[in-house]
Amino acid sequence: MERLIERGAGLDIHKASVTACVRVPGLTGERRQEVQTFGTTAAALLALRDWLNAHGVTHVAMESTGVYWKPVYYVLEEGFTCLLVNPTHVSKVPGRKTDVRDCEWLAQLLEHGLLRGSFVPPVAIRELRDLTRYRAVLVQDRTREANRLHKVLTDAGIQLASVATNVLGKSGRAMLAALVAGTTDAEVLANLAQGKLRRKLPALREALVGRFRKHHALLVSQLLGHLDYLDEALETLTADIEEALRPFGGEATRLDAIPGVGPRTAEILIAELGVDMRQFPTARHVASWAGLCPGTHESAGKRRAVRTGKGNRWLRAALIEAALAAINVRDSALAGRYRRLVRHCGHKKAIVAVAHKLLTTAYMLLADGRSYHELGASYYDAHRKDRLVRRALQTLAQQGYRVTLAPAA
Repeated sequence: MERLIERGAGLDIHKASVTACVRVPGLTGERRQEVQTFGTTAAALLALRDWLNAHGVTHVAMESTGVYWKPVYYVLEEGFTCLLVNPTHVSKVPGRKTDVRDCEWLAQLLEHGLLRGSFVPPVAIRELRDLTRYRAVLVQDRTREANRLHKVLTDAGIQLASVATNVLGKSGRAMLAALVAGTTDAEVLANLAQGKLRRKLPALREALVGRFRKHHALLVSQLLGHLDYLDEALETLTADIEEALRPFGGEATRLDAIPGVGPRTAEILIAELGVDMRQFPTARHVASWAGLCPGTHESAGKRRAVRTGKGNRWLRAALIEAALAAINVRDSALAGRYRRLVRHCGHKKAIVAVAHKLLTTAYMLLADGRSYHELGASYYDAHRKDRLVRRALQTLAQQGYRVTLAPAA
């Protein structure tokens, strides 16, 4: 097999150790390899870099193992060509498995050009990605805390959520604070309502009669305190994200013009994809990377339906949420696409198809620097006019009708 890389190294990375194998030309022309184990502290990683430099290594391959690959990659990315490899794409050597055999196999695959590197964004995008992902986790934590609050109120017999749309709104927070302070009189609590909620005073008086006890007050006070902390953290984090996104303001504005894509989704798109689309040769590649295209299973000339594969779960979740918003924009091409697909493939598959279209649209905007142009709700139907007419005629024929077509005036 042809050798493409003369001096390469394979790394088997763990939490506390890195096993490295270097393959370089020997004195008499044969291949020589050397294996050594290093720690994962900053000093040990610098020693690993110096060891690789001493052997004249140009390319380094490593598997993406959790988050353990990150400090190793960041130390080596400036002086070497680093390939981050998906473990599922690397076949293990048959027989006894050890760290040494793993790194040797990676080094052999690397020198023959059989490894495909994963996408690792530049530093600015990586920092933005860390912020957006942490914000998503905080939003999930806040939702869980709000659900726990609803459970405590239900346990106490307080049915505030059945009357007030937002229990954590201004009126709801005032009532909860009064309950924690010891006020249990439903009349007094109901009079704390503000705005439109005052129209529901009779229902509020009935809903606020319950068995709110001391331990309920303790739980509600703790939950409200945690919710306040999460709200403050989200506000601070959002300001930091906006500051980190400032160099990419033009790209964010173009993405925000897509139906269903708001400022938050645009931030996630840039944080996960970056702004340089040369990493993805085509829109199909980026859809496959995000896990928004169906898999392929063909055997004996038959193609079977396969679910979408695994991909970037952060990007996929944001696009599915954006697709659910986009189908409500009635005059958009995305909504027309959904209405055309939902009739024969169902809601879930149609939403994934719309999310796929959102992603490919974002790819084109970032790759070509163009602005979004709305095609209209009838765009897809106009491109399939002959098929629609034929299906309509077939349906009428099955019902016993003979139809003659004439162009409208």
